[in-house]
Amino acid sequence: MHYQCLIVDDEKPLAQSTEEYFNLFNVTSKAVFDAPACIEFFKYHTTDLILLDINLKESSGFELCRQLRKEISVPILFISARNSDDDILLALNIGGDDYIRKPYSLSVLLAKVKAVLKRYSSVKVSEDIFQIDNFMIDFNRGEVRVNQQPIQLKAQEYKLLAYLVMNRGKVLKKEELFEKVWQDMITSDGTLNVHIHHLREKIEKDPNHPQLIQTIWGVGYRFKA
Repeated sequence: MHYQCLIVDDEKPLAQSTEEYFNLFNVTSKAVFDAPACIEFFKYHTTDLILLDINLKESSGFELCRQLRKEISVPILFISARNSDDDILLALNIGGDDYIRKPYSLSVLLAKVKAVLKRYSSVKVSEDIFQIDNFMIDFNRGEVRVNQQPIQLKAQEYKLLAYLVMNRGKVLKKEELFEKVWQDMITSDGTLNVHIHHLREKIEKDPNHPQLIQTIWGVGYRFKA
C-alpha cells in the first residue's frame, strides 16, 4: 500500500494523534514507533514523505536516516524536542530535508507536510524506469543507482535529477529549472550550481568531465539522451 506520510516516533500517543489528524485532512498516513517497524514498513509499503523523530527507544533517528538514505530519496523531515544547532546541522547533513521542533501544532505541521508534498509531486514522469550506461533511475520507487549500487540523494537533488531525465536531450534554461524544480523564479544560480555539482559527484564517472549532465554555457543544462 502507498501512503503519503510515514510517521516514525516512539511517543505513541503523539504519533497516533498525528496519524489520525493527517488522515482526517486527506493526507494518507501511517505511524510506526521504532526503527525495526520502519524498516519492516518498506518491505510492503511505500511513502512520499517521512516524519522522523531523533530519539527512538533503543536506536537513533540519525542512524535510521543514514540507513534509509541508502535506498530511498523521499523527503525526510526530522521532528524532535532537541533544538541545539549541532543536532539541526547533523540532521540536515546526513540527508534530512527539514527540522521541526517539538512541541508542534498539528495544523502547522500538516501545512508544512502538504507544502513539501506539493513541491515534491511537481516532478511527474510517464515512465517507470530509465537506464543509460551504468545509470538507472526508478521513478516509482524514487531510487537512483550507478553500477547497480544505490545512490543517496536529498529530496531536492532527486527532484532536479528527475526533471532533467524526464526532459533528457532538451536544453533546459536555468529559469525553467528554478520554476519547475524549486517553484521559485528567484532561486540563485549558486543554489542550482551546487545541486548540479553534487549530482555530478554522485552519478558521473568523472565529475570533472560530465557525460550525463551537460552544461550548455550561458543557457542551462541538458541530460544525455
